[in-house]
Amino acid sequence: MLQHVIENLNRNKEVFKELFSGVSKENYLWKQQPEKWCLLEIICHLCDEEREDFRARVKSTLESPTVAWPTIDPQGWVSGRKYIEQDYEKKIAEFIKERDASLEWLKSLQNPNWQNAYMHPKVGAVTAQLLLNNWLAHDYLHIRQITKLKYDHLKQLSTEKLDYAGNW
Repeated sequence: MLQHVIENLNRNKEVFKELFSGVSKENYLWKQQPEKWCLLEIICHLCDEEREDFRARVKSTLESPTVAWPTIDPQGWVSGRKYIEQDYEKKIAEFIKERDASLEWLKSLQNPNWQNAYMHPKVGAVTAQLLLNNWLAHDYLHIRQITKLKYDHLKQLSTEKLDYAGNW
């Protein structure tokens, strides 16, 4: 399973790179609704989650499952870390750098115990395997989110109906 996840996290790195590239400032700041995230906020979130959630928590669970996980606040980070003021291109590069670090670390693991579990105070036992699989699932959810955001932006800009393409 580890090899499958590594291969797909690596593929998704390229998918994200393509999804975020060649986007104008108007496009990466566009939001369908004020409370929704724009592309800039999504890439900032991906950077923070890569470094401070998934990699950190998988590592912690594998190495010290009884030690409390580092705290995270994905919703609070949006305003607290001023995502909307960040440099879009730098954040893309930062995400790629963080994903490369994650891939390098995952490839370096020697016989990890994927059944090591952290006892989460709200959800109970969370194994390293569950975290690893959810890391990849998190990618897919954001790929879907980005694609929908781009579709909605095209729909708003277009004077033509988009139903010929099919139903969303």
